[in-house]
Amino acid sequence: MNTKIFNSLVLAVCGVLFCLILADVNGKWTGYIDYNGSDVPLTFNFKTDGDKITGTSETPLGTSEIKEGKIEKDILTFKVDINGEMAVHTGRIFADSINMKINYQGNTFATTLKRSKTQ
Repeated sequence: MNTKIFNSLVLAVCGVLFCLILADVNGKWTGYIDYNGSDVPLTFNFKTDGDKITGTSETPLGTSEIKEGKIEKDILTFKVDINGEMAVHTGRIFADSINMKINYQGNTFATTLKRSKTQ
């Protein structure tokens, strides 16, 4: 009986720690999208406050503010204004990466962001 309680407690603590690790997206993340056969670099500078996410998005077109950002469990969503049109970003957070889908002008682009070694 005591072993079951102990095992349950250990699993619960591990689950909480795992969620805390997943939710730490603060900092600089980089990746690329394939646009017409060319790799386009992306850089995101994320700042979290509870379940809200803010920061900037950097592309060859310039720097834009992250808008309407939120985090729910291991999913983050936000919008970025690119030349007057909103690009909707949805990502799944992992310990060392974020799998991101970007919907822009009727197209869906996918990338895997990695935490930058230079912050």
